[in-house]
Amino acid sequence: MDIKSLFPKSLKYNQCQLYGLIVLRILIGWHFLYEGVSKITNPYWSSAAFLMESKWIFSDWAQSIISDPALVTAVDFLNMWGLTAIGLGLICGCFSRWASIAGMVLLGIYYVVNPPFIGFQYSAPTEGSYLIINKNLIEMAALYILIVFPTSTIIGIDRLIFNKNLENKL
Repeated sequence: MDIKSLFPKSLKYNQCQLYGLIVLRILIGWHFLYEGVSKITNPYWSSAAFLMESKWIFSDWAQSIISDPALVTAVDFLNMWGLTAIGLGLICGCFSRWASIAGMVLLGIYYVVNPPFIGFQYSAPTEGSYLIINKNLIEMAALYILIVFPTSTIIGIDRLIFNKNLENKL
């Protein structure tokens, strides 16, 4: 199976589908943007606490980052500004396919560094009880939907960038 077949060139949406996908894109974008801005504006925020909690196969990698203050600073910078850029891209519909892919990668890293598996105890409280599936995995799936069913070339800056014709999409 060719991967390009998963991304049809011309998708047609009814109004309900279009608005539902746009709302999903904006809600996820808001979540990313808020998380990024809240980290940027908090002078005490650091990824070190999250990395210290690391379990599973990437715990050694996380510990090596924590052991080097320069690496922690770099990870903090990439995390804060990556979240912010992904959020802005999704909200504005600007390079939203790339923003969705970057969001999936970032959420995937969060997932494998601190997975919700049986027997893993974390000191930071979670919003609920998870078993394998958590909010990161669900948001990754939603971002995949936004990749497969793009809307930014209909309503978003991508429409201007890629000069798509609105009438051909509806």
